Amino acid sequence: MKPTAFNAIHKALNAKMVPFAGYEMPIQYEGIMAEHERVRNQAGLFDVSHMGEFWVTGSQALDFVEYATMNNVASLETGQIQYSSMCLETGGIVDDLLIYRFADRFMLVVNASNLEKDFKHLSGIAKNFDVELQNGSDGMALLALQGPQSKNILQKLTVAKLDNLAFYHFGIGQVDGLEMIISRTGYTGELGYELYHDPAGSEQLWKALMAAGEEYDLGPIGLGARDTLRLEMKYCLYGNDIDETTTPLEARLSWAMDLNHGDFLGRDALLQQKETGVKRFLVAFEMQDRGLPRKGYEIYSDTEKVGVVTSGGQSPTLKKGIGLAYIDKPYQKINTELQIDIRGRRLPVKIVKPPFISKKTS
Repeated sequence: MKPTAFNAIHKALNAKMVPFAGYEMPIQYEGIMAEHERVRNQAGLFDVSHMGEFWVTGSQALDFVEYATMNNVASLETGQIQYSSMCLETGGIVDDLLIYRFADRFMLVVNASNLEKDFKHLSGIAKNFDVELQNGSDGMALLALQGPQSKNILQKLTVAKLDNLAFYHFGIGQVDGLEMIISRTGYTGELGYELYHDPAGSEQLWKALMAAGEEYDLGPIGLGARDTLRLEMKYCLYGNDIDETTTPLEARLSWAMDLNHGDFLGRDALLQQKETGVKRFLVAFEMQDRGLPRKGYEIYSDTEKVGVVTSGGQSPTLKKGIGLAYIDKPYQKINTELQIDIRGRRLPVKIVKPPFISKKTS
């Protein structure tokens, strides 16, 4: 397993370490529930250095990224970020990613578990364009500062005017004297920032942020709470809610797709699926009784199996079981009542409108 630049810090804090996407990562420090509530109410600091970063340069960089991803990249201004996906020719999702537009290049931020697969996929496409594709992941460390107090904490360490940094925008600035990409993004639904920096400055950055955040009860957060936070927002997790067997239409990611902006890999298959009709959809549901939904649990309408859970667990905010599932079209409407099979017991669930809690990103 690879260590991140923060590995020694995690161990000094007695974090519970687990293997994740080829890295040794902290899953929790004081406990998932406490860490989840800290992010919702104060602020938390996440090591997400396992994420992958690819650089795209060259005369056809825009054309390449436009063809490789499903959104309208040309609409981005310098300093803007876009959520998107890469698709196979079949329309299946290779990965979801963030696209950063610089004046002369693009940065693609991909999931750690897909890093090698994604680079191979993109390298195959790049052969048809005048571009250079570089894997810059080993030269980049990444911290996510998330929570309602995150701006107050970060502003103490930078002269950058954070009030002027809109959601899904970024800039180059200094934090505690270290130059980095300051990005108004995150995976929690809270106000927050992601800080891309040289790994050599990681220990300094961590200590500076924790010191600045002491008065706001800032604490370290592991992967466990990261998962419960994203689930409450219905943010997709690759390998659970989306993969190469699911399409953006089925996953209800049409808001991050532009079928009219030009050709892209998978477009023909998605147009055909849209025309013939989508047969299943990713939906949010809540338990109506005590019980914890888990990935792979089946969902029924009386005796008919109509879906399967992709993500699930206890919502620390709502104090009830919640989950995501692919449900056959006739049963996917809001307020539809169904049953989930939990170890042989059929318990009631209801389809609800996502996200499970109100967004707080601004």
